[in-house]
Amino acid sequence: MWGPTGASGTVKATRSMFELFKAEGAARLRHGQAICYSGYREGQSPIEGVYPSYDEIRQDLEILRKHWAYLRLYDCSPHARTVLEVIRREELGFQVMLGMDMAAEMSNPHCPWGAEFSEETLAGNLLANEAEAERVVALANEFQDTVFAVSVGNEASVEWTDHMVPVDRLIGYVDEVRRGIVQPITFCENYVPWTYKLEPLAEALDFIAVHTYPAWEYRSIHDALEYTKQNYYSVVGHYPGKPVIITEAGWTTAANGRGIDPHNASEELQASYYAQLMEWTNSDEILTFVFEAFDEPWKGSPDPLEPEKHWGLFNVDRTPKLATRDLYPELCPPD
Repeated sequence: MWGPTGASGTVKATRSMFELFKAEGAARLRHGQAICYSGYREGQSPIEGVYPSYDEIRQDLEILRKHWAYLRLYDCSPHARTVLEVIRREELGFQVMLGMDMAAEMSNPHCPWGAEFSEETLAGNLLANEAEAERVVALANEFQDTVFAVSVGNEASVEWTDHMVPVDRLIGYVDEVRRGIVQPITFCENYVPWTYKLEPLAEALDFIAVHTYPAWEYRSIHDALEYTKQNYYSVVGHYPGKPVIITEAGWTTAANGRGIDPHNASEELQASYYAQLMEWTNSDEILTFVFEAFDEPWKGSPDPLEPEKHWGLFNVDRTPKLATRDLYPELCPPD
C-alpha cells in the first residue's frame, strides 16, 4: 500500500489518491488538461539560485488555471515549494505531479555534450539525490491535498542523458520514497528505454510516464502525430495492464540547428502539433502533460535561438503564442 506514516506510525490514506485511478480493467489515471510548469523569467535561473517570486508564480498560475488542471514540477527546490504554497493559499485547485531532480550517479560516455565525472563528484551527487528523496517525501506529505503523484527522476536513463542513474538505484529510490508517501509513484523518461532497460523499474512503479518529441527525431509536422502515437503505443504494448501516460510532448518555436532544423521550428508548427495532440489525447482520454507552459531563457546555450529555450506555449513575457492565442485573447499584444 502506498503510504506515509504519520506521528502514530499508521498509514494516512486519502480518498483523492484512489480517485485518480479508473476501475476499467487496467487502471488509468484520470484524464484532464495537463502542462509542465517552470516559472523562470529573464534573469532567473535554478542554476544561479534566482527563483521567481510568489507574485510572479501567482500571476503564472492565474493564467494557466483558465485551461489546465494538472501541473508537472521537476524538483523540490524553493521554486517548487512556492508553487505549492501559491496553489494552496490562493485556492487555485491544481493537482501537481512533483518530481525529483536527479544528479548523475555514473559517467555516461554516450552523452553528446559530455558526462564524465570524478568519483568524488559522483559520491557528492549520490548524497544530493538522497537529500532530494527526503525533500520529495516531505513536500508530498505537507501538500498532500495538491500533490497527486511523485516522479522519482526525469530522463535519468536514456542513452544521451548527462545525469545517468543506474536502474537498480532508481528502484531503490522508488522503494525509499514509497515508504514515506501515499501518492502513486512513477519515473519520467523517453519512450525508448521503457522497451528494454527499464523493465525492472516498471514493475516497481504504479504507472509509466513517457516522453515523445518528434521534432528532436527529425520528424516533420506531416507525420509527427503518427510518430507520437507509435512511441506511446510501443510502451503501452510492452506493459499490458500497466497505466501509461505522457509527461512530455511538445514542439519548439525556434532553433539554431542544434538537434532541430530551423525550418522545423515555428509557432505555426507548434500550433498544428498541439492541436493534433490534444484532439487525439482528449478523444482517447490519455493524460498528457504538454511541454511546456512558458519559454525558459536560462536553458541551454547562450545562443538566443537555442531550441531548449522556446518550447513554451507562451513567450517569456507571458504573451500567448499562436497555439494559445484563441484561448487568451486578453493577453495578446495590440495589433
